[in-house]
Amino acid sequence: MSLPFNQEHLAPLQRFVELCTANPQMLHLPDLAFVKKFIEHFGGKVPMQATGGAPSMEVPMQSQDDPEVMEPESDPESELELDMTNVVEPDNDPPQKMGDPTVQPTEEEISEAQAKRSEAVSAFVEKDYEKAINLYTEAITLNPQAALLYAKRGQVYLEMKKPNACIRDCDRALELNPDSAAAHKFRGRANQLLGNFEEAATDLRLACKFDFDEQADEWLREVTPNARKIEEHKRKKERRAFEKAEKTRQEALKKAREEAKAREANSRPSQTDDGAKPSMNDFYSYLKDPEVLQAFQDPEVAAAFMEISSNPSNILKYQKNPKVMNLINKVASKFGGGAGMMPGGFPGMMGDNMPGGFCPGKPNPPAPDDDVGLD
Repeated sequence: MSLPFNQEHLAPLQRFVELCTANPQMLHLPDLAFVKKFIEHFGGKVPMQATGGAPSMEVPMQSQDDPEVMEPESDPESELELDMTNVVEPDNDPPQKMGDPTVQPTEEEISEAQAKRSEAVSAFVEKDYEKAINLYTEAITLNPQAALLYAKRGQVYLEMKKPNACIRDCDRALELNPDSAAAHKFRGRANQLLGNFEEAATDLRLACKFDFDEQADEWLREVTPNARKIEEHKRKKERRAFEKAEKTRQEALKKAREEAKAREANSRPSQTDDGAKPSMNDFYSYLKDPEVLQAFQDPEVAAAFMEISSNPSNILKYQKNPKVMNLINKVASKFGGGAGMMPGGFPGMMGDNMPGGFCPGKPNPPAPDDDVGLD
């Protein structure tokens, strides 16, 4: 036989069983009544509920080494203690018989339904609740449009500690008459018995609003403290969730800014890249070369170098001077011969854009006074 669910569902199920084993009082909670029923169906026995209030909701501490276990909240605001004194186990009986809402009763049927209702009231006063239920059901069958009949049958179910059946009847009553004070009153009390304190407070307030009733007001005062605790707990929980989300958002923004700065820093050209221009120190250190120093000892070469340094176009005057051109070619080859490579504009400014197309290291163009093209 294969499992009716995925393997991934086994871990939380196992954890739930462990919690119930460690704290069996949890099984007396209304929301877990179906688990208790399941255990007892197979002959199991759930320990009796401790007297003096609600079952303990304390969860045993878990190992921090368990990767499947989330760290419990340490915030004291997360603790919620409610008074569960009047809470009962939910009833799980099949739904009771409802009238056909599409049927329009005759006057005779309405009159007969009123008679059945009177008998049901007498049975209720005598605490013969089963008889009262049967009589109200007969009245509802005769006149399914009467909202009060459903509400009054719900009252009987309430006395029988069957809050779910009461809620079903009150729901139908409120479908027929949303302003039914009796339906709101009995449904509010039923929700209180089930531990649904917020829903109970809402219904009981409406009951007192539509038709003030001392009993409804008493029930409302009983349920209000728990309802307020739950409302405040929800507000705190929402606030913590908002603060957590805002913190996550701020951290994401900070990380995005840091990544953007890192990308910007990486995109900047490095001063140590291979394509970096030679510095003045590189140039003057090259002038210490013995061959270059010897060339500058020649006054003619030194004067030519100074003249070309002040105006690169003056190089045209020295194209036929091998001493000057040899030095220029040597220096230019060191710095790539590219335009703008040398500090001060020399000799890197002597590139392909030089007047006459001269570029050190390349064949020199003919001097202006050469006899070019003459026979």
